[in-house]
Amino acid sequence: MTSTPATLNYEKPTPGGRYSLWDLMRSEWLKLSSVRSTFWTLGLTVIIGLGVSAIASSVTRSHWSSQSASSRASFDPTSLSLTGVFVAQLIIGVLGVMVMSGEYGTGTIRATLSAAPRRPLVLLAKVAVFGAVALVVALVTSFLAFFIGQTLLSAPAVHATLSTPGALREVVGTGLFIGLIGIFSLGLATIIRHTAGAISTFVAILLVVPNILRAFPNSVFNDAIRYFPSRIGAAFLSSNQGPPRNAFSPWIGLLVMAAYTVALLILGAMVMVRRDA
Repeated sequence: MTSTPATLNYEKPTPGGRYSLWDLMRSEWLKLSSVRSTFWTLGLTVIIGLGVSAIASSVTRSHWSSQSASSRASFDPTSLSLTGVFVAQLIIGVLGVMVMSGEYGTGTIRATLSAAPRRPLVLLAKVAVFGAVALVVALVTSFLAFFIGQTLLSAPAVHATLSTPGALREVVGTGLFIGLIGIFSLGLATIIRHTAGAISTFVAILLVVPNILRAFPNSVFNDAIRYFPSRIGAAFLSSNQGPPRNAFSPWIGLLVMAAYTVALLILGAMVMVRRDA
């Protein structure tokens, strides 16, 4: 009589699959920091932001004696020194698109969503990590551009300090706006998914459509332009003369921009839930 050998169970228990927002944020940071293009893009944002501001400040200083009295009276040294930061918004916007659309393009988003099925939480983690990086880089660039610009605007040119009325608001507001632009573009990419399409849409909203509006009657242009990011951002660079014509006040404009961004992210979360990866 032969005995049947006992069956041994070597199966390991299946992981419970529990994960927190912090776990997802660590994962998103690993993905963001392991891509070489992230550091190149962020570095280019800083270099362009500081370089353009330094050139603008140097040229203004060298031609200061030839400027008219009215130009000198209305001159805003803080605004001039932040010129390059607004040029850099295009670069950080492109990075925001690539952070999301890159995963869809390579197909790695499938692995991400398989490991973490709660898609809105994945998006929240991505926004938290990239948003923090974008805001820090934008604020650091804004402050450095200000200090470099004011150093180059030596006497007899007018220069400012952070204690100059309106200067700190311009510097901080510009940094916050540029960081928000990065998150805004990430929201666009979450909806569109395709890199070229998302970048084209971002550039159109930022630059193309506002210029097309100039072809319309002034009444239409003046009513519509205040709602575009370009005019919202310009309101921060206006300490001497107040906000540009037909623009929101700086902080109201920033709230409007934040509302746009939140709306895009909510819509993007709905798209992520309903569409296949």
